[in-house]
Amino acid sequence: MTKETLILGSRASLLALRQAEMVKDRLIEMHPGITITIRRITTTGDRITDAPLARMGGKGLFIKEIEEALLAGEIDLAVHSLKDMPAELPPGVTIAAVTEREDPRDALITREGTGTLLTLPSGARIGTSSLRRSVQLKALRPDLEVLPLRGNVDTRMRKLDAGQYDAIVLAAAGLNRLGLAHRITEWISPDLLLPAIGQGALALETRADDQETLALVGGLNHAPTEVAVTAERAFLRRFGGGCQIPLAAYAEIQGNELRLRGLIASLDGRRLLKDQVVGSVFDGENLGHHLARRLIEAGALDLLES
Repeated sequence: MTKETLILGSRASLLALRQAEMVKDRLIEMHPGITITIRRITTTGDRITDAPLARMGGKGLFIKEIEEALLAGEIDLAVHSLKDMPAELPPGVTIAAVTEREDPRDALITREGTGTLLTLPSGARIGTSSLRRSVQLKALRPDLEVLPLRGNVDTRMRKLDAGQYDAIVLAAAGLNRLGLAHRITEWISPDLLLPAIGQGALALETRADDQETLALVGGLNHAPTEVAVTAERAFLRRFGGGCQIPLAAYAEIQGNELRLRGLIASLDGRRLLKDQVVGSVFDGENLGHHLARRLIEAGALDLLES
């Protein structure tokens, strides 16, 4: 028996709803006749907008209430930005599919609409909500003033345009999905800013025992993206799985080869450890663990303790 109706849960931000609509459209295309409703759910992370994410408890703040609705049977499917998901999922839920990755890079937007990360004037005020971005920016450009920036994409853009910042850094994927790519001043190379784990991909989460929804959604899974983010999330899992620590990883696939780069840093950006491993696309989980071990041998646990 195939489901005829599906309730899809999403955060209420413009970006989250755009992503939910994208998934809804794809599912209707694949399963003509199905009725899909989107339920907006406000999460703890959405309600508290004046504190750093790391201090508030990390990634799960943007998905906790959605997962509770999923487990309670109030929704059938949750759509998340994969970078918002902790490495460990609560019992009873599973990632049914990972969509094809959008541009995984970070993007610089300057108030003047010109310049690059390396050409910003000394003392420029640059805003970011991410600990990962903050420490890499401080390491790359210690002469910049890196300031906290919370809120949805539209809120952050308004703060930039109002003159509170000279530049801000956001995920290119979100800007592309919102039709705001024209505001991007620079697509920042991963050689300068290593992206967040899972950045650019969407995770479709269902109840683990809901075979009908699993079957409906499975066709949206993009195997190369799944391979890449599996390696990245294995790396994340070794260090605790949240965003209270400055951590990044990015996997790229060329043929049957997977290259995984990883980074861990001190909170002030003064100590930053980077490394990479290369191996088979069929060995992503082990490559993630191997890269974590290499960074631990280089002193990553000392950074965590500090």
